[in-house]
Amino acid sequence: MIRPGDLDVSHVGLFVVDIDAMERFYCDTLGFVVTDRGKVGEAAVVFLSQSPRDHHQVVLAGGRPAEEHFNVVNQLSLRASSLAVLQALLPALQQAEVAEIETVFHGPTISMYFRDPEGTRLEVFIDTPWYTDQPMRTPIDLSTPEDALWADLEVQARSAPGFAPLDQWQAEFRERIRRGQSA
Repeated sequence: MIRPGDLDVSHVGLFVVDIDAMERFYCDTLGFVVTDRGKVGEAAVVFLSQSPRDHHQVVLAGGRPAEEHFNVVNQLSLRASSLAVLQALLPALQQAEVAEIETVFHGPTISMYFRDPEGTRLEVFIDTPWYTDQPMRTPIDLSTPEDALWADLEVQARSAPGFAPLDQWQAEFRERIRRGQSA
């Protein structure tokens, strides 16, 4: 029997229209590296990663019809290593002329949302040391100096419904998983 914790999300594959443009965006703007490329049948595939642990974190696969306008992927979420990385990504996205950039505080995360060249929504985020009831979505200004931003976000988190230190919430959730309890 499969139980919570037995599976972990590893990678995502995206059907794309223009595989070369998508590869340039994911590599040049988001810092992915091509690990392999080839064909599956007639479709070109490109494997991308930022981790030596993972051969691929994103797979781009050709063959998406250009006239297909609805993308069933709600978002592709990438964990950044620090707030400084999020702050550095913003001007890179602006230079790449990415539209619809949103920066928000969710309580447990600080997130930046935007779309890749074919419209797939991406989220790049960092974890915070806090939990708050979800959904929570407060716009933030990532140009705020790091110390001031963290101080402001802590005040927001502590005043939000369901506030708890993240390690406390995780311990409680582990116990709920053990007992098989949903929210």
